[in-house]
Amino acid sequence: MPTVITQGAASAKGYGFGARATAANYIEDVFSTYLYTGNSTTGGTQTITNNVDLSTKGGMVWIKGRNAASNNVLFDTARGAGTTASNNQAISSNLGTGEDLGASYDFLSAFNTNGFTVTQGGTTAATRGTNYNNVTYTSWTFRKQPKFFDIVTYTGTGANRTIAHNLGAVPGCIIVKRTDTTADWAVYHRSLANTQYMVLNSTAAAATGATRWNSTTPTSSVFSLGTSTDVNASGGTYFAYIFAHDAGGFGLTGTDNVISCGSFTTDGSGNFSVNLGYEPQWVLIKSTDFVDSWYLIDVMRDMSQTGTNKLNANTTGTESVYGEGFCTPTATGFTATTPGLFTGSQNFIYIAIRRGPMKTPTTGTSVFRPIARTGTGANTTITSNFVTDSVMSVVRTSGQSAWWDRLQGQLLWLSPNSTGTNITDSSALTSFANMIGVNLGVDAAYGRINAASTTYANWMFRRAPGFFDVVCYTGTGAASIVLNHNLTVIPEIYIIKARSAVGDWQTLFNVSGTQYRFWSGASPASGLNLTTASTNTSNLGGLTSTTFTPTFYMGNTHTNSAGVNYVAYLFASVAGVSKVGSYTGTGTTKQIDCGFTGGARFVLIKRTDSTGDWYVWDSARGIVAGNDPYLLLNSNAAEVTSTDYVDTYSAGFEISSTAPAAINANGGTFIFLAIA
Repeated sequence: MPTVITQGAASAKGYGFGARATAANYIEDVFSTYLYTGNSTTGGTQTITNNVDLSTKGGMVWIKGRNAASNNVLFDTARGAGTTASNNQAISSNLGTGEDLGASYDFLSAFNTNGFTVTQGGTTAATRGTNYNNVTYTSWTFRKQPKFFDIVTYTGTGANRTIAHNLGAVPGCIIVKRTDTTADWAVYHRSLANTQYMVLNSTAAAATGATRWNSTTPTSSVFSLGTSTDVNASGGTYFAYIFAHDAGGFGLTGTDNVISCGSFTTDGSGNFSVNLGYEPQWVLIKSTDFVDSWYLIDVMRDMSQTGTNKLNANTTGTESVYGEGFCTPTATGFTATTPGLFTGSQNFIYIAIRRGPMKTPTTGTSVFRPIARTGTGANTTITSNFVTDSVMSVVRTSGQSAWWDRLQGQLLWLSPNSTGTNITDSSALTSFANMIGVNLGVDAAYGRINAASTTYANWMFRRAPGFFDVVCYTGTGAASIVLNHNLTVIPEIYIIKARSAVGDWQTLFNVSGTQYRFWSGASPASGLNLTTASTNTSNLGGLTSTTFTPTFYMGNTHTNSAGVNYVAYLFASVAGVSKVGSYTGTGTTKQIDCGFTGGARFVLIKRTDSTGDWYVWDSARGIVAGNDPYLLLNSNAAEVTSTDYVDTYSAGFEISSTAPAAINANGGTFIFLAIA
């Protein structure tokens, strides 16, 4: 994603003030989960472009097959890439064997400035580690960066000693592996005593043994080793992967945490809640009390409200799917609320990594794409050219609509023009696990996104600071509720919908000190699915750069009924990318300046002082000097193609003199969302 270079204590939307000694660091520069499919059975290569610089900065790549049994294979720049199969530098976290798995294995053949290259070499299930044809893979890339991750190599002495590192912080977790012969992967974790260790290639609980870490806690400059041959045999060759814990070092001010190494205890029903202070995208979890696997979880493969896909660091097994409540991300951490994989009271350790991106976008094309297309009725992919977190789809001939998002889970959707609950639809949008879009099925049940010969408007969004965020929560029934978000700025729009109960879409526009409330439960009733005018107020409160409060009618079904599940969509203005605003109608041609340079590609308009529909235009269907098709979010009416209400204007959009009162009544007030 293009970035805004900021300095000093600027906000996430700011363009910088003062001076900063070094450039800001962001999680998307040092970590990536990248999914891909192998493409060869004859030694072919594939280049993975994840925009992480491994060639000049250094780092580690961890790869695991998802749909076929295969080893976890790890490669790092300290040991080097395998330029041919005969010097394969792969090492497996589920095996105790040393490095160089041999010519019969897939391998990583190059570390690049924007990712890495993999080469097929394996032919059996366990050896198809990086690029075997039609095997689906996940890759996790860790770039070397102070206060995030470091790699150290050393030769053992057989005597108690210390090893220097460049993490720039006290390590939260250290993983050591011997490379010249068979030995277990030794794991130090800050949540255990310095006399304890765990084994990455084993299901064993935490063990006690002073010979691993010499009963000494690491410091910000060194870590200690004892005499165990797993970590320090005389003449043995080793590497150590070193992970930081809540060390700051990221974001505009250099104070944001992006990696945490902590612990939690489940209650008697297997529930837990972890507060990280940020939303995670990747978690490694292991029980310290019981024989159990190391679980690898990430949001790209599905870590949602309705399910979690896991892999094991210590086995060759394929991906397993667990249902609702297993390990669910929140705006500030992760939780389990339904007994599943975790049962009874246990202690666990984890490594968690913050969700990105952390940078504010500078172009609309990096976070939003409108598409006009015809459904195929067959498995297909629609592309956005960015990681897609949410998709709204409208049938152009009928107005029937559906809204999906990654956080709820790919099989669930809500209809913007309906009060209904979540629809579970396994054949429509089948997966967000695509680096440049989403995967679709045959869409046989409802036909909201891919029915054969049906025409659609699809709007694809990426969550990004200042632009768009998604929050899921469960109502408490209390008089007030404060919800965390990761928009990083004060929301200018939030839209709330009950997922597990019938209710209207509750909508608030916060524009230049005036809040336009489209809210059910009072008179007048309104909402995204209704046409009623807004209730305006100058100060409803409850909005900050980190929290929002659904202030109105807290106990009703629409916002905070006890035990009801909700989703909230939040938008704000980003210079040159999006604009939330208002205008007063003139009844004549009117230009709306959004600060864009190439015009708006998406326009949503709603009248506030009187009844009016929620009008939507986009550039894929046509924002031109002639007729401009529009749809109504609140209606099942077919697309209207014979009107010329919105025209092109480089700084935003233009409302034509032919526009009706619902868009441009003289003296009327209107709110809008425009995206460049």
